[in-house]
Amino acid sequence: MPEERPMPRLLIVRHGQTEWSQNGRHTGFSDIPLTEHGLQQVKKIAPHLVGDGLLIDPKNLCTAFVSPRQRARKTFELLFEHIGELPKHVFTEEVGEWDYGDYEGLTSAEIKKLNPTWNIWNDGCPGGESVEAMEARVDGIIKKVREHHQQYKEGKVDTRDVLIVAHGHFNRVLISRWINFSLCLGTHFNVEPASVAVLGYNHNSLAEPALNGLNLSAVFA
Repeated sequence: MPEERPMPRLLIVRHGQTEWSQNGRHTGFSDIPLTEHGLQQVKKIAPHLVGDGLLIDPKNLCTAFVSPRQRARKTFELLFEHIGELPKHVFTEEVGEWDYGDYEGLTSAEIKKLNPTWNIWNDGCPGGESVEAMEARVDGIIKKVREHHQQYKEGKVDTRDVLIVAHGHFNRVLISRWINFSLCLGTHFNVEPASVAVLGYNHNSLAEPALNGLNLSAVFA
């Protein structure tokens, strides 16, 4: 019998530290650069996680979806800097951060002064994305990823993995929706700056999505 091919995976990365992520300000569309520490975070983990035979193996990547914000773009570039070549990719708002609308740039404490009962997981963001809009956007990108994975399982392509480089709230929502839970489960996932998570499947079945690993880069921090 021919050897069964490995199951496809979705690799998700949160960008490195920014000034606003450090002080807790909600950063959606604001184009905040990485801090020097954020740059070093990504540079430190890249050689351990990206390369031939490593977790993020360029030869296994069919495509990468990258948020257009400079903090995500720079993280993506630094991950592959030591390789000397970027994998096939697209910069897309589909994986941009939750649109915080009226709460952009505010800390949670500042938001609570305006709206004491506010909870993003239940209420969304006034002037920005509702819970329903965020869930629909994330579901859309999951659909695209699973189309890539289906093609691989059917033997139509040889590359099995998809990479997403995005943001804290986006990645937490993505994990929740990937495993078929409501968006609000994201509150229970800790997604650190410059962290890597792996989403996959159980029992060799695309019908059984699973969380394989979370904050894997922490071992190199």
